[in-house]
Amino acid sequence: MTDQPQQKPIHILLVDDDEDDRYLTKEAFHQHYPKSRISFVEDGEDLLDFLNYRGRYSGAGHTLPELILLDLNMPRKDGREALREIKTSDQLRHIPIVVLTTSDAREDIETSYHNGANSFITKPPTFQRLSEVTKAIGQYWFNVVTVCEHEGEE
Repeated sequence: MTDQPQQKPIHILLVDDDEDDRYLTKEAFHQHYPKSRISFVEDGEDLLDFLNYRGRYSGAGHTLPELILLDLNMPRKDGREALREIKTSDQLRHIPIVVLTTSDAREDIETSYHNGANSFITKPPTFQRLSEVTKAIGQYWFNVVTVCEHEGEE
């Protein structure tokens, strides 16, 4: 468990096309933050549909996430394009986005921050290290900062 209690359940949206990465990240978060709620989408198109309540997400009754964990390399619309669109949207740009990707390319890091990412983390190679990283992400986003409350959620 975490050193500090989670103040409230937080909704995390994990955007990743790799099923194993989604599963491992969910398990790592729930190891430290069992009250967190994690939703999944597999690419940038699904991400934007989820956030804008479109397509299969229209009328779904879900809420906007307090935090997005975003992979960069995905089919259809990649994370770079989705990040740019979210951060230029008046309705969505307040949602913190942590890029969590296999890339450690300087260009990806610079582009992500330029387009509004709040953090950039290269995915760790082991579950133990992923668990440490998710604990640190959780401590920061659950216990240190105050995230924006969403108005007009369905």
